[in-house]
Formats: sequence, structure tokens, C-alpha cells
Amino acid sequence: MKKIYEKYKHAIPLITYAVIYLIWFIYLEKNVTKNYRVIHVALDDYIPFCEFFVIPYFLWFIYVAAVVIFFLFKSKEDYIKSCIFLFTGMTIFLIISTLFPNGHHLRPLAMPRDNIFTHLITYLYHTDTPTNLWPSIHVYNSLGAHFAITKSSRLANKKWLVRSSLILCISIILSTMLLKQHSVFDVVTAFIMAAIMYGIVYKYDIVMAHKGRAHARKKATPQVN
Repeated sequence: MKKIYEKYKHAIPLITYAVIYLIWFIYLEKNVTKNYRVIHVALDDYIPFCEFFVIPYFLWFIYVAAVVIFFLFKSKEDYIKSCIFLFTGMTIFLIISTLFPNGHHLRPLAMPRDNIFTHLITYLYHTDTPTNLWPSIHVYNSLGAHFAITKSSRLANKKWLVRSSLILCISIILSTMLLKQHSVFDVVTAFIMAAIMYGIVYKYDIVMAHKGRAHARKKATPQVN
């Protein structure tokens, strides 16, 4: 048991953050339902409603979780990078939602068609309020999951997986707008935040930089004989 704990103790921050995030998010969903700033840009009015995209929208939950859990067991370095990327953006989202309550009025008043997909969307609308939207975590985390796959030495050479991830990532991003879950503004700002974090986590390589500094400090420490 001790060996298992030592091998996977890096999962503790993930579990801790998941609990904190869920408590904070549920609080916002219950309490930020009015007196919020309405998000809307002109382009939103030209985007059609397409219920079929509810499938990739829901696949987001599996997609992001699967990437994080895979790296948790298979690559500690990739796991840490993906967690830094995801946790940072999700925390910024929570802070923005708390200090600048926001929402939109994009959802259709009635479903244009009656099918299994619109039934799923009706369920989605009932369980997810049209508030706390900026920036879109669906978009940000999808980009984060795809970056984690493409930058991993374990997975980057698996072209079929990289292509599949890209297709799913793009489908999820489109779904946020085609289901009227997010404004274009939410999507664009999520891309900007993801680009900044990509530079910090993957281009600058924050994990290796930290290891390098720690190694340098260790070498500089005088050895006592």
C-alpha cells in the first residue's frame, strides 16, 4: 500500500483541486443567476443552432478526464504540465466569474426540432445555467488536453491519436457556439488564455525550468564533510 501511495501521491493535488473547483463552481451556479453582465457580440447572431453537436459537447468530460488520468499513470511530467495548464485556467475562470458575474441570452426559447439530440440539450439547459461563461472552460480545457497529447513524447508519434484528438477538440469548440452555450467572445478569450499558458507550460517548459533551478541550487550548496 505504501509503495502505491509513493508511486501515485502526485494524484493528491488533482483530487484536492477537483473538490475545491466543484464546491466553488456549484456555489457560483446557485448564486450567480441574476445581476450579471450580458456577454454578446454581433457574430453570435449569425451562428446557427445545431443540436447534433451535443455529442462532442458531452464527450468533453471524457476527453479531458481521460487525458489527465492517462498521464497520471503513464507520465508524471506530462501529468504535471497538463495539471498546471488546466488548473491555472480553471482558477482564473472561477475568479472572473466571482468578481465579474456574466451570462448570455443566446439560447433558443424553444427547440426548433424534436429528436434525441434536442432532448439531450433540454437536459443540458436544465442542469447548466447560462451564467459563468467567460472564458469558456470547455474550449480552454479542450485545447489543454490536445496540447498535452501533442507535446507528450509518449503520444506525439501516434498520428492517428493526434488527428483524432484534433478533430474532437475542434468539434467541442464548435459545439460551444452551435449549441448556444457560449458567445464567440468566450471562445476567443479562451484561445488567448490558452495561448499564453501554452507559452508558459510548453514553450518555456515550466516543469523542466523548475527542475533545472532546483538542480543548480543543489550543486551550489556546500558539501559538509
